[in-house]
Amino acid sequence: MSTLHPSPASPLKIGTRGSPLALAQAHETRARLMQAHDLPEAAFEICVIKTTGDDRSLIDADRPLKEIGNKGLFTKEIEEAMLEGRIDIAVHSMKDMPTLQPEGLVLDCYLPREDTRDAFVSRHVKTLADLAPGQVVGTSSLRRRAQLLARRPDLKVVEFRGNVQTRLKKLDEGVADCTFLAMAGLRRMNMADVASSAIEPEDMLPAIAQGAIGIERRTADDRCAALLAPLNDTPTTQRLAAERAFLAALDGSCETPIAGLAVIEGGQIWLRGEILRPDGSERLYDEGRAAIAEGAALGRDLAARLRARAPAGFFSWG
Repeated sequence: MSTLHPSPASPLKIGTRGSPLALAQAHETRARLMQAHDLPEAAFEICVIKTTGDDRSLIDADRPLKEIGNKGLFTKEIEEAMLEGRIDIAVHSMKDMPTLQPEGLVLDCYLPREDTRDAFVSRHVKTLADLAPGQVVGTSSLRRRAQLLARRPDLKVVEFRGNVQTRLKKLDEGVADCTFLAMAGLRRMNMADVASSAIEPEDMLPAIAQGAIGIERRTADDRCAALLAPLNDTPTTQRLAAERAFLAALDGSCETPIAGLAVIEGGQIWLRGEILRPDGSERLYDEGRAAIAEGAALGRDLAARLRARAPAGFFSWG
């Protein structure tokens, strides 16, 4: 065994948020590393790092994410720990990740992608179509809010933040009649039965990179690059290249209702994308196909076509 491999005496430090879902993703990463390199669990140490997005006072206040700081909410402190050498790698939900990494860090390892669909969760009805006019939907996602209001302007939407367990508790307390979660997260926590139904992409395109786990490392860390290389899933990498190029070209953030999904089909990559006014009053959709190697170019082209169709102020509130 190479001396470059971690050991119980010198474990590889895996940084993660502390939510149940984040820990499940870190445990999956550790299990894959153990299997790929025939190493014991003690050769890896999972290090929980509290991020701004985990601040209970912010969650409990139900302030919209756009008022607090957007995507860096869930990554900044973890990336700082890596740059300072306190952790070796970081495990992220890719839908939380900005399209650009801080200088000195790189994202080039993606685990096989899970279910990309949104889950409809309610204690009262089975599907979104079953909701009566005026019923209350809880979500903190501007994408889901805009998509919902575009389809069902008769519903009321309230801010609904927190991890999976927090949101389910709020449902039980009657704060809302239903909410949305990611099917991928539910599956990773063995909680798929929580979903009343799964929403097909034709009805609600998911967030960019939904269902994908990315593992970030220091750019110059050749040891971690070699350890992570066997874990990287090529189809996920190809799909995310198209989706994240689409997002980057639209200058996407948590303030912008953007959705997209790339699928590999018949030797090509098929990308669907949409942008919406935050109030759901207007939705622009497009799709395209290209050779798999041209996925990023396809993403940029699709974004340019949608931008050209969007009137001034399309992404603004009000």
